[in-house]
Parts: sequence; C-alpha cells; structure tokens
Amino acid sequence: MDHEKARERIEELRKVLWENSRKYYVENAPTMSDFDFDALMHELESLENAYPDLLTPDSPTQRVGSDLERGFAQYPHRYPMLSLGNTYNIGEIEDFARRAGKELGDASFTYSCELKFDGTAICLTYRNGRLFRALTRGDGVVGDDVTANVLRISNIPAVLSGTGWPEEFEIRGEILMPYESFDRLNKERLDNEEAPFANPRNAASGSLKLLDPEEVGRRGLMCTLYHIPAQSIAFDTHSEALDAAASWGLPVSDERRVVDGIEGIEEYIRYWDVQRKYLPFATDGIVIKINELAWQNALGYTAKSPRWAVAFKFQAEEALTRLLSIDYQVGRTGAVTPVANLEPVQLAGTVVKRATLNNEDFIAQMDIRVGDTVKVIKGGEIIPKIIDVDLKSRPADAVAPVFPSVCPDCGTPLVKEEGEAKRFCPNSDGCPTQIKGKLLHFLGRKAMNVLAGEATVDQMYDLGLVKTPADFYALDTQKLLMLSGWKEKSARRFLQSLDASRSVGFDRVLFALGIRYVGETTAKELAKHFGDIDSLASASYDELRSIRDVGDVIAKSVCEYFQDDRHKELIDRLRHAGLQFSMEAGSDASDALAGKTIVISGNFSIPREEMKKLIEMNGGKNSSSVSGKTSYLLAGSKPGPEKIKKAGELGVRIITEEELMQMLPSRNDSRNDGFPASETEPTLF
Repeated sequence: MDHEKARERIEELRKVLWENSRKYYVENAPTMSDFDFDALMHELESLENAYPDLLTPDSPTQRVGSDLERGFAQYPHRYPMLSLGNTYNIGEIEDFARRAGKELGDASFTYSCELKFDGTAICLTYRNGRLFRALTRGDGVVGDDVTANVLRISNIPAVLSGTGWPEEFEIRGEILMPYESFDRLNKERLDNEEAPFANPRNAASGSLKLLDPEEVGRRGLMCTLYHIPAQSIAFDTHSEALDAAASWGLPVSDERRVVDGIEGIEEYIRYWDVQRKYLPFATDGIVIKINELAWQNALGYTAKSPRWAVAFKFQAEEALTRLLSIDYQVGRTGAVTPVANLEPVQLAGTVVKRATLNNEDFIAQMDIRVGDTVKVIKGGEIIPKIIDVDLKSRPADAVAPVFPSVCPDCGTPLVKEEGEAKRFCPNSDGCPTQIKGKLLHFLGRKAMNVLAGEATVDQMYDLGLVKTPADFYALDTQKLLMLSGWKEKSARRFLQSLDASRSVGFDRVLFALGIRYVGETTAKELAKHFGDIDSLASASYDELRSIRDVGDVIAKSVCEYFQDDRHKELIDRLRHAGLQFSMEAGSDASDALAGKTIVISGNFSIPREEMKKLIEMNGGKNSSSVSGKTSYLLAGSKPGPEKIKKAGELGVRIITEEELMQMLPSRNDSRNDGFPASETEPTLF
C-alpha cells in the first residue's frame, strides 16, 4: 500500500470508528460487534505504525471514546480514565507477559487475573468515609456527575464501614445490569413497543444517564469495583488494595486470582471461558494486571492505555441453525414486526427458537430466505438475532420472504411513514390485535394496575364487553359472570381492583392511554410539566419540544393523539368514570412528606405499590436502597435484614406503618409537623 492509499484508508477507518464509538458510548445503540470494532482499530494502529507521519492526536487510537452528555454537571478526573488494550489471541497475552518481564528486568512480580465486566465505567470518590462524587468515564479527562443516580444502586455504600480507609480516594469499576433485570426491562420496553436495549451493557449505560434517580433505582443495577489508582493508597499490591476495599464495604469481585506466570493466566482464561456462562451478569473477557503497584508505576501508560494491564476478550457465542418460517406480528401501536422461527438450537445456556428480524429492510439487506442456514448470536449478552446467512448451504428451493402489504390480522393495507423503518396497520380502532394490546396495556401493573391478564382481555373483547379502556368502567358482576370460569369472587376482586384504579395518579393514567412513543418516564415528565390533561392536550408542538427528553417524534405523536376526536371522547368517558387527570387531583394529597426520602421493606396492610403511591401523594420520594440520604426506612412485617442492618449502620430512623400514617394530615392532630409523635424517642430494632 502506497502512502496516498494508506492516508485514504486511515481517514476512512477513523470516520467509521468515531461514528461507531458515538453510537456505543452516547446512543447506547451499537451497530458493530466488539470483535469487528477491535479489528478495525487494530488495522488503524498497524497503518499508523507503518506511516507515523499520518498519526494525529485526535485519532481513535490516541483517545478514548466519550460518553459526555448535556444535562449533567461535568468535573475533571483526578487521574485520567483510560481504556485497556485488548486482544482475542492468547499469543498476544504471552507477548504482553514477555514485554513486562523484559522492561522490569530481574524484578519479581505476579499477575492479578480478573473478570472483565461488560458494563459502563464509573469512578467513585470517597471523602472522609462518605461518597462524595460519582463520575462516568466521559472523555477520559472529564466525566458526567451521576452521584444522585449512583446513590440509588443498592450495593454502593453511601458511607464506608470498617477502618483504615484514606481520608480521600478514588475507586473505579463498572455499573452492571444483571440478566434478570435486563430481561425484565426489555420485556417492559417491548410491551410498550419501545426499542429494546441491545445488551446489558447498553441498558446499564442508558439507565445510569437517566435524569430521574428514582427510575434508576428501579432498573436493578449493580456495581463491581476493581481499581484504586495507586497514587491515592498505601499498599504494595493491587490485590491488597482490593481486599481492603472489600473490608470497607465496597463491592469487589470474589473471582479475582493472583498467579505467578503465563500458565496461571491461561488456566484462569480457560476456566472462565466456560464458567462465565453461568454468571448472573455479562462478562466479555479477562483482565490481566501486573499486581505490584511499584511495577505498575514503572511501566506507566501509553496515550490511552496502561502498559501494565491487558484484556483478553472472549468471542461472542454463535450457532448455526435453519430458518423454518417467518411470522409477522402486530403490536398495540400497529407496528408489524417480522420474527424468525428457527430450528431449536442450544446457545449460551438456553434453547433459542426465535430471533428478531427487525424490519423488511433488514431482511432485504441480509438477503434472508426461508430455508436458509443462518448464524444466530446471543452469548448471554444480547437478544437473539441473525447476523449472517450461510449462502453455500442455501437450498435450491429457498424462498425470499415477501413482507405483507396488508395487516395479517385485519387485512387493512399497511403504511410506511417517512423516516420509519417499520410498516404499520393504520386501523387502530378496528384491528383486533391492536385493540386487545391497548386494553391489556391500559390494565398493566405500571399503568392502571387492574387484576386481569391476556386471556381475560381476549374473552372480554370476543364477547363484545369491551372495545375501549372506558368500557371497563361500565362492567358489572352480571357481565363478568359471562366469562368462562368466572364466579362471583373473581368478579368481585376484578371490580375492587378496577375501583382502586380510580385513585391512580395522572402520570400513570397518561402512560395507560398508550400514546405512541410515550413510555413510563416520558409520561411522568409530561404530567409534571403540564399538570393536567387539558394543558397537555392544548400544548403546541414547539412547547412539547422544549421539554427535556421530548424530541420531534414524541412531540408529533402527542399532538396527533389529542387532535383525534376519538381520543377526546375516550378521555371524556374516563374522566366521567372518575380517573385522575391532574397532578393535584385527590383529596388525600399533601406535602406532609415533602423533602423526605423513604425506603420501604416488608409487607403492609395495603399492597406495596399503593404504599409507594401514598408516599408520593404526600410529597415524599421512594427509594429502593438505604443510603445516607434516606430519611426513613418504613418497615412492615418480614422486612429485609440487609436494609435493617444498613439503616442501623447509617443511623437512619426506622418507622412502622402506623407511625407513617400519623405523619399524614388525615391521621394527625393540629400539632403535626411532618414527624411521628414519637420522634424524640429511640426506635428499638
């Protein structure tokens, strides 16, 4: 390759790498696998080494990717947060060991082998034993301040335990989303016809950057810490520093191992290449570090990576299987999604039978045909999807799929709006699948929380009992007894939960309406900003766009929803049924708990969700974990022992349900000042 061709290729590689880095770090929507990204990065490094005059300071090989975002305060890192050099080749790990040995001469050293967690980087600063600040990696020099969100992650202590911690120090690690939380979150997003997160790493990163700390607490994140910059501690080895961190109550992995040579490293890699599949969270490799801190300092750093550490990355697990057929599923908003039915194949500890095909453009670009042998990837890390077609194995009778031109459910011609990748059925009030989907969404736990599932909704619709959400409130015992298997007790329970839904707050009612693109978080923002349904309905496109996190698509969708006379009629009927359409609605609302953050644990006389709502209605905030900012731990029967212990350590007051009720206006006398009557007395626990 001559100099000019090398320059052209270098410019091309830089453009591709920066674009994919932005999608990875900022948008949390990667379009390229780690393996392909790393291959391009290695190609760029090789070209820059061969043509050093073409190396520039702004090359991706010289700078880490940036996840900085508007909306967060930004602070500099005391020590730069760099990225690790990585490889998929065990031979390069041996080269790393040889280079370290050569540079350190006759020095004796060991290696710390650790799991490489697939999350988003975090840097915590503790000052006088308390969490002072939490910063994202950012651009390596400056990070976003996400302290309020990090305090909602249950295994990160607001206050250290034990003794011996420095007056001030940094510790770094990863924020992770366990598979269980990831699956739950993506199911919710799919139910709401929102794009699912590609993998737990992107879900963790997206969750950490939410502007609502309470929502962060509900996402089920966890943290694992793995590095204390040597300048801020007085230990001889990296492993001793992490042992000390564990004694201070910090979440450090138990899977670390100190080994003497390359044989120990290779044994550790072989073991975890198999065992990682049984972990409850995603890992994508092994990190090998020189254990002695003095030798880490001696080896130093390159422009973007430490010379004393390297990452060995596992290949994502793949499998070949046959594409048997394609289903076209209609969602509650009318979007038609193709889903591949596969010959069952074992992949990442589970049997995969179906995989997403995204949309018709994806099928065409991949040239996917029924009967093809396809490559499926999951690896315990992403939703099953087809990534390649084995054209050599294509049978002669393989059929190119034809995307339906009409709705597979109601026969209405499909439409494809400008800028949309999917086709939609526009028959929102006549397509049975859409109607049932909207009814089920309306009753959902995070919406109106009415006791009814998919089978019940199907029966109600098929019998002509309900066609719109307002029809639920016209049901009575006689009508409900028409349902197969229903007795008076079932009818009574349903009607009781339906009646209770009349007190559900405006934000959840707004979410329950099922406005396209308006998820749970957006509904809260809109409800908070406008205060009532009438103000929202009369809002202009520009006013909607001025709201944080509301873009063009959401603003347009909200405007279109309220311009439809059918939706106006629905809201009028729901209002007449007694639903809450303003933030001020409800005589029980007060500011008695204003400024109070409350963690609840155990069982109460009312469902936990209702207890949380009661706290919010009276100005309080719910939190999922006890921290230094917690005002009260509300303990019912069988409270979690860890939360009780943490409250005791932090001096957080533990109150009973009765004491909480005494704080509220309807339960207090004129002397009420927002605290329980026994505030000055010690609580025994």
